Amino acid sequence: MALSTTQSIWRSGGGDTTRTAYCGSGLMAAEFYIDNGAASANVKVSSASGAPNLILPAGAVVTSVVIMDTGTGSIDLGTTGYTSGTATPEAIANALTVSSKATVSIGSAVTGTPTTELAYVTSRDNSGGGGNISGYITYFVQDPLVGQQNV
Repeated sequence: MALSTTQSIWRSGGGDTTRTAYCGSGLMAAEFYIDNGAASANVKVSSASGAPNLILPAGAVVTSVVIMDTGTGSIDLGTTGYTSGTATPEAIANALTVSSKATVSIGSAVTGTPTTELAYVTSRDNSGGGGNISGYITYFVQDPLVGQQNV
């Protein structure tokens, strides 16, 4: 979860060494690659041969999906629990259009539903999805201590 030295540095950098200010969570970006958006599969971190699966941390809340290299139609982005194996095919995005470069935020196709455990990111065809697709998933990790990490 969000127990990090980085958050303490942000708080201290703002002059608060008393843990009075709420430090919040940093926004992160995970690069992704989908080989053939028409196939149901785990999303990879790049197009390199043998690239690892993209795994989000527990408590990750996706805020947007940035499409940089386009495919066709639309896809669903979901999760499969790293330990539980529970599949939620539309956990991240439902009917995400991938046919043009765009940033899609919470409220349109992106759900904003937090992960409950480490989770593989998955994709599947929703409506004529196809081609190779890449971009970035932006997210933050929920802070279970509500900003009260050590300084």
